[in-house]
Amino acid sequence: MASQDLTTRLSDLELRSPLIAASGTVGSVWEWAETCDVSFYGAAVAKSVSPEPWEGRPPPRLAPTRTGMLNGIGIQNPGIGKWADEMKPHLRSLNVPVWGSAVAHDVTGFGVVSKELEAAGVAAIEVNLSCPNLDDGVMFSFDQGLVSSVISNAAAAVEIPVGAKLSPNTPDIVAAAAAAQDAGAAFVVLTNTAFGLAIDVDERSPVLSGGVGGYSGMGLMPVSLRCVYEVSRALPSFPIVGCGGVTTGRDIIEYLMAGASAVQAGTVHLAEPRAGKRILAELEKELRAMNEERVEGLIGSAVQR
Repeated sequence: MASQDLTTRLSDLELRSPLIAASGTVGSVWEWAETCDVSFYGAAVAKSVSPEPWEGRPPPRLAPTRTGMLNGIGIQNPGIGKWADEMKPHLRSLNVPVWGSAVAHDVTGFGVVSKELEAAGVAAIEVNLSCPNLDDGVMFSFDQGLVSSVISNAAAAVEIPVGAKLSPNTPDIVAAAAAAQDAGAAFVVLTNTAFGLAIDVDERSPVLSGGVGGYSGMGLMPVSLRCVYEVSRALPSFPIVGCGGVTTGRDIIEYLMAGASAVQAGTVHLAEPRAGKRILAELEKELRAMNEERVEGLIGSAVQR
């Protein structure tokens, strides 16, 4: 059997591999790329950046759980100006396409960040819709009107592909994805972290300073996979990036079968920074066992029992 074809597409983006490094787990990418072989990835997403510096939450901001972790970092970042100055010298020398991740507290801010990310040289923009709107405190991902406004604003500011990253807590994930597609998103990322909480029994208090945080890790996968499955069936022409709980090559196959065209791995990098090589080798082994030559042949192939 010939070697497997791992290429896949997200709208106008062609990826050499369906594996993408998720935002928030590989820093600004270049630091991670100095110690890891990034050639196994189709893309890597830098940590979210906002129009102005965000301080984030006070510690403790990270905590392990039995099957994953909680984070309450609060999207700490230096602001797009400083980020772009630090990132520009590195982007063209990296052996992986870098996507930017835009975040803001108002609709206009997403457009500002997106424009600066494009100018810095990123290949695509992932719009992080899991932060609250400054006006009413409602998460952008929860409101279809806000989703539409943010994506329209970001897409109008740039010429590169823009994707919408949605929270798994979104009440109607299909409607939110449809709003993003109608507003000009080239793809949707399903999903971000889920709301979670853990208690320090000895201290009788939440383990994170902010109480509720974002849960990620293996336990998130069934939740995110459900979102991929539902959206892919409701919006079959809308490219999906699955994200949540990926640790093995077989996990990638599950997401592809559910309807994703590419898959992000995140939390696994915190314990295993070089996980990409192993995961991709496992994927190729699984494909050989299935007698599949192309990963694209698996997309959306799961059928209802």
